[in-house]
Amino acid sequence: MNKLLFLFASMLVALCSHAQNRPANRPNIVFILADDLGYGDIGINGQNLIKTPNIDRLAKEGMQFTQFYAGTSVCAPSRSSLMTGLHTGHTYIRGNKEVKPEGQQPIADSVTTVAELLQRAGYTTAAFGKWGLGPVGSEGDPTKQGFDRFYGYNCQALAHRYYPDHLWDNNQKIVLTANENLRQTKEYAPDLIQKQALNFLDARKTNQPFFLFLPYILPHAELLVPNDSLFQHYKGKFAEKSFVGADYGPDAKTGGYTSQAYPHATFAAMVARLDLYVGQVMAKLKAKGLDKNTLVIFTSDNGPHVEGGADPTFFNSSGGFRGVKRDLYEGGIREPFIAHWPGVVKPGSRNEFIGAFWDLLPTFTELAGASTPTRLDGLSFVPSLTGKGIQKKHAYLYWEFHENGGRQAVRQDNWKAVRLQVANNPNGPIELFDLAQDPAESHDIATKNPEKAEQLSRIMNEAHIESPLFPLIRLRD
Repeated sequence: MNKLLFLFASMLVALCSHAQNRPANRPNIVFILADDLGYGDIGINGQNLIKTPNIDRLAKEGMQFTQFYAGTSVCAPSRSSLMTGLHTGHTYIRGNKEVKPEGQQPIADSVTTVAELLQRAGYTTAAFGKWGLGPVGSEGDPTKQGFDRFYGYNCQALAHRYYPDHLWDNNQKIVLTANENLRQTKEYAPDLIQKQALNFLDARKTNQPFFLFLPYILPHAELLVPNDSLFQHYKGKFAEKSFVGADYGPDAKTGGYTSQAYPHATFAAMVARLDLYVGQVMAKLKAKGLDKNTLVIFTSDNGPHVEGGADPTFFNSSGGFRGVKRDLYEGGIREPFIAHWPGVVKPGSRNEFIGAFWDLLPTFTELAGASTPTRLDGLSFVPSLTGKGIQKKHAYLYWEFHENGGRQAVRQDNWKAVRLQVANNPNGPIELFDLAQDPAESHDIATKNPEKAEQLSRIMNEAHIESPLFPLIRLRD
């Protein structure tokens, strides 16, 4: 009997503590995910060549997390980590695996996503942008993974084109006839997607909580924007080296990148357009009276790309960190991360919480009063957002990447370890860095710290679990 009373009392304390951190009114959640935006591509992180006033304002009115990471350094597995609360050693999708005729390897029915959990808790859920986690009609279809509404690119390969021949509205194929099957550049898909997202907000009411996922494709390659005032503002401002690619026309292919005479100006205009979209979302929330009870988060899915004529070195897109997309150095995975919530998140604040995409699921479910799965890699960072309660810390963060020979990385406190060519040498040497002294990861100090190097190597071996459900490029043969 005493044991039962103790157990009941412990559960009551836990529930009270959980409720203490959760605001009385369940917030709406808007999660804005840029595509291939680097840490240094926005003004608050030192960008001097591109103006991002709306994103900068979001940070000035909210909280900037300076040590927040993506799921990994490419699209699909990073998003899988976001959706499932699991790092890439555990999450179901671990690579950009294409399936025919259109789409990527689908998340399984057995996987529970953050959208499903919020949907079950009474949230209206919608996603507008790029999915990449399962074809239309498959078990990975966003409408089968917790979203009431999806509009945009189901397949991330098709999202290489900004003037595609079609998009998807749930299971309905929306043919963009004006683009004439990639022969014309008349209907700019990001603008079409943004219009649908704003329409969704227009239909919201203050008494119905919602989860709005905005996985924009800007500023992913290809480098292409409408010839409007945003582009004209940057045209002629930079030295340019033209890029020759696969142009729109009779022979255009779905996954190509068009030629671009002004790659620098175009990239700047793409980031500016992303910033414009953020401003439009914030203005719509305010106009509808939804802004005060809405948590808005802005981040990116991985580091800056080099495809299609992009030049991250010119813009210092990695923000002084080493690496780009596909690297597990800081430049490939450390992302801009901003949280905005009037009256709850302290304006103009900076937070040093070391977190990653797998923390978003338990954070959102706690705020929504939804059930949270027990076997997660993520931690709720509600205490960091609200300033109430004690913030738990990770024992470590772990990433893996299955291209270019296989890569692994671990961060533990300020220690960072990276292992390359894992497929051929799974127990190969690691590089070790002290991020407190060397955030650019310039000096490998593994030989000077053999015990720490060995400890992080063991974590790499333990954190990676082979999935029987997904045909991986195996990290260990």
